[in-house]
Amino acid sequence: MNKFLTFAAASLFALISHQLFSEEKAVSAYSVIKEAASKDSLEQSVSYISKSIPEITSPAEKRALLIFYGSLQEQQGLYAKAIDSYVKAASIAGGNAKEMPKKSNETLVLDAVRCALNMGDWQTAQNYLNSSVRNSSDPKILALIKLYEQCCILSKAENIAETEEAVLLLQTYTTLSSMKPVLPKILLILWNITGKTEFADSLKKNCPNSPEAAIVKGEIQTMPTPFYLFVPRSQSGVPEISVTDSSPEKQAEKTTEPAEKIIRQQLGLFKEKENAQFLVERAREKGFNARITTETRPSGTTYFLVVVDEEKNGGTGDLLRSSGFECYPIFQ
Repeated sequence: MNKFLTFAAASLFALISHQLFSEEKAVSAYSVIKEAASKDSLEQSVSYISKSIPEITSPAEKRALLIFYGSLQEQQGLYAKAIDSYVKAASIAGGNAKEMPKKSNETLVLDAVRCALNMGDWQTAQNYLNSSVRNSSDPKILALIKLYEQCCILSKAENIAETEEAVLLLQTYTTLSSMKPVLPKILLILWNITGKTEFADSLKKNCPNSPEAAIVKGEIQTMPTPFYLFVPRSQSGVPEISVTDSSPEKQAEKTTEPAEKIIRQQLGLFKEKENAQFLVERAREKGFNARITTETRPSGTTYFLVVVDEEKNGGTGDLLRSSGFECYPIFQ
């Protein structure tokens, strides 16, 4: 055999061996998730998944792992990171991986929109809504787009009056058959913003098996920061929630100040008091007189809110934001 054929045969053997080796060593999203689940802590699981993503060569498998990673980040309240994972997954034309849930790129874009809303970033949410997702032919996708558009309006509202048009349109949506796929979400948002029991009653009656109905019944809890918890609303509009702030000064303030006045800025809402206290200490280090109030839900669960009283000049919100704190106004 001449030298050229010998070299060609060796090259072909090396190529075949490389392909076989690659196939043998191929990493799947399912195997990564299975291995991550065996770790001793959530932090170790997350770290393992993060390190495994670059090692996956199959587009479909990488897409699937990014989707799972994004959902995990969202559950942890890491919305900016979840957006990044969802968007990266949507940019991969790899289809769906075996043994993993199927999810369209349009759905992933709307997952990013939801996360942006949950962190109060309505501009980013609106940008993604204005993408090619608008060309969808899926009725549920189109219904979600319409819903999230109104959520953007609610999220950027600076006073109660600016929420009225969106609330009226959402009420109209509850009567449209085209919006039926997202009816439970609409009713839950309306209930949380307006405090009207008619929306909770409609949710329990018309969508009894939905997660939203379970929230109203107090059977399950929402994520730590659903956007509607920060939409401007009157204290009386909070559904079946009592706010603990019984100081004489605050009680006098409630009875003498105008209805639309901002009385405090909310920095966060937590299920664990320790987490709330940590944020209080951070804010106090920056010179803000932060404190904790509580909200008790119909289920009996108490949430801890971190708040800072608004100054007379109305500049507390800007000062908090310039110091790196997300905050939302609470009206009297």
